Amino acid sequence: MANPCIQVSSTPLFLLLLLFLLSPSQTTSSSRDLVIIRGNSTLQSPDKTYELGFFNPDGKSTNWYVGIWYASFPNRIPVWVANREKPFTTFTPSTTLQYNHTTGKLEIIDPSSPAVNPVVIWQKLPTDSHNVSEYDLTDTGNFVLMSNWVYAWQSFDFPTDTWLPGMKITGERLLISWKSASDPSPGMFSLRLNPWQYNEFELVFNRSIRYWSTGTWTGDSFADVPEMTIPNTFSYYFVHPYTDTASLWYTESKAVATTRQLTRFQLEPHGQLKQYTWTNQSGSWRVFWSQPDNLCEVYGLCGNLGICNGSSLVNPCDCVSGFRPFRRENWDAGDSSGGCVREGGDSCDANDGFMEVGAMSVDGLSTTLLSPVNRSFCESSCLSNCSCVGLVYNERSSFCRNFHGPLLNLRDMSYMSSYKDLLYLRVKKEGVGKNIVVRKPMVWVVGIVGSVVLLVLVGVVIWVVICRRIKKRKRMEEERRLLPALNLKLFTYEELEAATRGFSVKLGSGGFGTVFQGELPDETIVAVKRLDKPNSGEKEFRAEVCTIGNVQHINLMRLRGFCTEKSQRLLVYDYMPNGALSSYICRTGPCLSWEVRFRIAIDTAKGLAYLHEECRECIIHCDIKPENILLDTNYKAKVSDFGLAKLVRHDFSIAELSYRGTNGYVAPEWISGVPVTPKVDVYSYGMTLFELLRGRRNTDAPRFVTGPDGRPRRLGSEGRENYCFPLHAAKRISEGGDVAALVDERLGDAYKIKEAERMALVAVWCIQESEGSRPTMGKVVKMLEGMVEISIPPQPKLLQGLMSSQSYYGSQVDSWSSVSKSDDDGSSDENQQRLSIISW
Repeated sequence: MANPCIQVSSTPLFLLLLLFLLSPSQTTSSSRDLVIIRGNSTLQSPDKTYELGFFNPDGKSTNWYVGIWYASFPNRIPVWVANREKPFTTFTPSTTLQYNHTTGKLEIIDPSSPAVNPVVIWQKLPTDSHNVSEYDLTDTGNFVLMSNWVYAWQSFDFPTDTWLPGMKITGERLLISWKSASDPSPGMFSLRLNPWQYNEFELVFNRSIRYWSTGTWTGDSFADVPEMTIPNTFSYYFVHPYTDTASLWYTESKAVATTRQLTRFQLEPHGQLKQYTWTNQSGSWRVFWSQPDNLCEVYGLCGNLGICNGSSLVNPCDCVSGFRPFRRENWDAGDSSGGCVREGGDSCDANDGFMEVGAMSVDGLSTTLLSPVNRSFCESSCLSNCSCVGLVYNERSSFCRNFHGPLLNLRDMSYMSSYKDLLYLRVKKEGVGKNIVVRKPMVWVVGIVGSVVLLVLVGVVIWVVICRRIKKRKRMEEERRLLPALNLKLFTYEELEAATRGFSVKLGSGGFGTVFQGELPDETIVAVKRLDKPNSGEKEFRAEVCTIGNVQHINLMRLRGFCTEKSQRLLVYDYMPNGALSSYICRTGPCLSWEVRFRIAIDTAKGLAYLHEECRECIIHCDIKPENILLDTNYKAKVSDFGLAKLVRHDFSIAELSYRGTNGYVAPEWISGVPVTPKVDVYSYGMTLFELLRGRRNTDAPRFVTGPDGRPRRLGSEGRENYCFPLHAAKRISEGGDVAALVDERLGDAYKIKEAERMALVAVWCIQESEGSRPTMGKVVKMLEGMVEISIPPQPKLLQGLMSSQSYYGSQVDSWSSVSKSDDDGSSDENQQRLSIISW
């Protein structure tokens, strides 16, 4: 019998099937869908910096996400998460990220599901256009969909917790922290544009409570973020401020043409905003800056009834005694936002009592104020309401506050004797005054643990002794090879102890040791420098021996020999009878003549020029300051103290170093995360030149300064504290002012005005924030000697930026008076050796 189905016409059936397949309600992948990644495959940016793919945050969770992270880095650090609010739990080699041309949506699907109805795990409507034909992951980390080579959609429009170069932050686009280090879902903290003024950015808790801001926009930076003005780092662009269309983005600046300074801003799960930069030398990320400085300033960090301890490196939060974390697993993962709960559960009974926590500062979202009342009335008012969880009472003022709801930001104020607000928490009656019992371990357990610890300690001691002997043997062999090449003498400890008469005549202290006067058997007077801590400073000791032992110059200190006996580290130098330049940079010290000062400036510059340009290997001194410029019998200057010196090959003019130097003299690039050059010595030399010209410390403020009308104005105590002579001098010089007002008044007219002008101009050129604008030390010598013409330098913008939040003399005036320079009694602290505005 014939099959009756054969008699049905095939044409209508074919049309029905075709219409079914083309129906827009279907989510089945078709040949027109744009498949981006599938399974473990990834999409990399052209320069291999970024990578797009599927990931699991910690390898333990069952949640999976689509994200972008840094490729070829030790640890996977996500910078963007597509489905942070909608993770999927089933990941297979067939899981696919694709663009559906039919629906115009970016989808995550699992084709391993039944083909008729695959599961759409996540979808996002990126654009109204259905003509997307290309996709790309750019070198900036931006994932884009393109229609006719125009961006139809980009991930930069949907930032998560990370702000990358080129990504715009606007009133509608904000950073939202992860909930925890292993949970990308939105947390409690966000970085947003001020929604009322549109001229600053702020960190807020729970999308509403502000706890830090950048300060207002000044035109090229934010008032409270001076790091933005550091040169050779990053360029910031804030367009349309004060309007609802305002937006901010930044770009990486290349300190060296072939070097890319990778960076990112990340809003951490604990509410701090940090900027990270990648350091090639250490192969790791370093924190360039972070805010708030104190982690405990983050609002609501520890949740309800959580106390913040800023000194903790693991979890800064802890619970009040008698309470426990609300969710232990979240707490251990670093998410403390859930706060704490009572050990025995919530309490609401008229017979409840109160447990005294102590002098605490606390923020309550809902409070009732009662004043003046006695403590009994304060407690009864709380017990009469089940929503009351505790109270604050001040016995001195009879001030009472009842708290209804979460208690946030608990801070211990017991260190302030004047703080009398005591916090009491509501607990069950039997819990009032109850102490927490700690069970003591059994004696036999203590004995076993103690024996194991003792054996381990003995083993460690033996291992340390063996390692020290091996290290000492290697050091002695190295010294035998080193001495003939450096033409130095190896002294014994007994010889130097006898020469210094038991180290009794102290000359001064250096960065890593104390200097004593000594006399060798041939009656030669020497200076013996001893490192203060035995067995420490080995790196600095080797640097000084190898550095200065290899160089010989009339303006560099001569090293005669050294000693490494009995765990001691000693260096033997020529004796400088006139001491350090620092002893002359004060009001009460002896006054150097102008001829001597100008010769010291040139001698120091020649010594540094020799280190930078004439040695076989360029040497960066790293710590130029008056204390390290010594004067011989004829007041000729010699550069000393090479404990921080760094050798740099002439064919490689940069060096990546950790922060070193003395506050007040260090160049800004030390903290910018970019490689430093010999120009850091030029900056320090410029700061020293100001003090040599003036005969006083840069922070030593006069009692009077010149006002806007040319009349003397008296500085108040705050103005004297914030005084910065280099800023004052640079302003005067760049505006063509009289240089005579910058010269040490003790000299009177006994100086050469042309030489003073050259010295002042050179000093301002040396402290330019851009190292490319500073002259080399070789050119500095020619400028001081009058061999090249010196143009008027611009004002250093970084000094102005760092002082922008402080009044510049005008608001620090006590009174007007016509006074002469002789009225300045020099009563300020002559030993002040700080420069607060540059103390990074």
